[in-house]
Amino acid sequence: MHWYERYISPLALIAGFIFDNLVLLRRVDLLRTNLLFFFYLIVAALGIVLINMIESGRIRRQWALTAAPIIPVIVQFAFGGLFSGFLSLYSRSAAYAVSWIFVIVLAALLLGNERFTRWYTRFPFQIAVYFGVLFSFLIFFLPVVFRQIGPAMFIASGIMSLIVISLLITILLRVAPETVKREQTRVARSIAIIFAVFNILYFTNAIPPLPLALKDAGVFHSVQHIDSTYALTYEAVPWYESYLRYNNVFHRAPGERVYVWTAIFAPSGLTTTILHQWQHYDTASKQWVTTNIAVFPIVGGRDGGYRGYSIGTAIVPGQWRVNVITQYGQVVGQVAFTVENVDTKVPLAQENQ
Repeated sequence: MHWYERYISPLALIAGFIFDNLVLLRRVDLLRTNLLFFFYLIVAALGIVLINMIESGRIRRQWALTAAPIIPVIVQFAFGGLFSGFLSLYSRSAAYAVSWIFVIVLAALLLGNERFTRWYTRFPFQIAVYFGVLFSFLIFFLPVVFRQIGPAMFIASGIMSLIVISLLITILLRVAPETVKREQTRVARSIAIIFAVFNILYFTNAIPPLPLALKDAGVFHSVQHIDSTYALTYEAVPWYESYLRYNNVFHRAPGERVYVWTAIFAPSGLTTTILHQWQHYDTASKQWVTTNIAVFPIVGGRDGGYRGYSIGTAIVPGQWRVNVITQYGQVVGQVAFTVENVDTKVPLAQENQ
């Protein structure tokens, strides 16, 4: 195992990440997605209990002692699956200008997971990582279950995380009391720090607002709602530039309006309010100035996201951005573009969404 680990571990990491993203983790509200997360959490918890039962001498059978070196690897696999899934889901919901810290932490945990095998035998590290992944899961799982988002759901997620980790520690106190009592101060300190960090990140809007996710967005010359589709008119550009639509140049002819269109995914049954916050960069004060805010409700359930648009006011040349935010101020996404005035209309193309 030690000889081939250096080859198997990176390949398994890449294969698992691709499989989770393409097959299992397409939507946060799917039953198979949450069953997979529950499976990983149960496997990790059972592995932690077994490791401490063997180390404390509660289990002395030969099969358990033979399997002991493999159990931390299984725990590592479970945590790796959780890190992979969280990175996939949270990165889809992240506006990187705001939520980059949380996404980078998840990516670092995923990439560093293959180095943590020996650390998974250490009791404080086991509990700290388990509490972190449990909190990360409940942040989006409870809103899916209760069909609500906002600070109340986040606080409920934190309380439930503390309850579950307390139950796990209680079980460990029965099977490995010496270890728990010896490390209780470190464990309590780790949980308190992680809990505080999560709250700071959430209330500074650094945690992406899962289960909401921006599926598509862009700036357009016109948007028309026809039956069940939206006709979007945009500037014709080479195919390779179409991927840069989130930060492009809008050539505005006299009298033209500027539209920003978004498609926001929300779980089935969830209804909430979304804001389009239009901001222009003032070069004199070197600050973003809000010019107008459009508010509209969205209803969850559509795989492609709930579609809506807003129209800018007092449009002047320069840098613009439209923050797509929740009613609680969390940034779902952002559309950035530069407005340049022109004398005549530029060639336009159209697509239906």
